[in-house]
This record gives sequence, C-alpha cells and structure tokens, in this order.
Amino acid sequence: MTKQELYLKTIFCCIACDGEIVQEEIKVMKAMIAESSLFMGIEPEAILNAYVSEINKDGILFLKKYLNELSDIDLTVEEELRLVGLAIQMIEADNNIEYSEVKFFKKIRSRLSVSDEQILEQYPCKENLLLPDISVSEDPIWNFVTFTKFMEYE
Repeated sequence: MTKQELYLKTIFCCIACDGEIVQEEIKVMKAMIAESSLFMGIEPEAILNAYVSEINKDGILFLKKYLNELSDIDLTVEEELRLVGLAIQMIEADNNIEYSEVKFFKKIRSRLSVSDEQILEQYPCKENLLLPDISVSEDPIWNFVTFTKFMEYE
C-alpha cells in the first residue's frame, strides 16, 4: 500500500467507523481530495468504491486490517501528523463527533510514534481526542452496516 492509499484509507475508515456515511463527510472528503496534491496519481473514487465493497463484505474486520496495516507501515513524524490531521478533519466533518469516532482515532493514535505534544502543537485544542479514557486493545463495536458506492452519495 502506498502512503497515498494509506491516507485515503484513513479518511475512509474515519468516515465509516461510526457505521454511517453522511453527505457532509462526503463533501469534506471530496474537497480534501480535490484541493490536495496528496492524492495525485491515484484514482480515489475507484479505490474508495473498492473499500466500500471490502467493508460491506468484512465489516469490522476491514477496520482491524487497516489498524494492522497502520502498525506495519513506516512513517515519518511529518507523515504521521498528516495522517492525524486527515483523521481529525474527517471525524469533525459532519459536526457530530461520536464516541466511536473518538475511540477509533485513539486506536489510530496508539499505532503512531508521534507524541501528544507534537499533535497538539500542530492541532491545538484537540486534547479530547488524546485523553486516555479507553483501552485501545479492545475491539471496536460494529453494527452490521451496508454502504453504497461513493458515486451514489451525490
């Protein structure tokens, strides 16, 4: 998996981790993709639709695979901070931060080497996402959800 695909998968997983994909999240994601050079050279829509198929088939296992992939990839501090920023942006996209999203963010955070201080320096006022209030080893709760293809969210 390329780093571009990892960033895109991070965005997707942060959208899907609460079991719902809403229009606001899609709008923010599409704007991020259009405005950022991070995703140049890949086909985001095709990749996202593949992720939709995979999560519909695998459910929570898809999210667990992502977390395992995140543990296995070597990222610089700058790349980790970029990934954290993408995750925060997607969690806040619909202006409704669910505990499942915060919990998933903490699972992402636990797999990164960047410090809380570095995160807060880059993303001030995000202490609530870093507070140690859960066991990051416990599995996310997943209610079976079937998502539609991203091009159908228009």
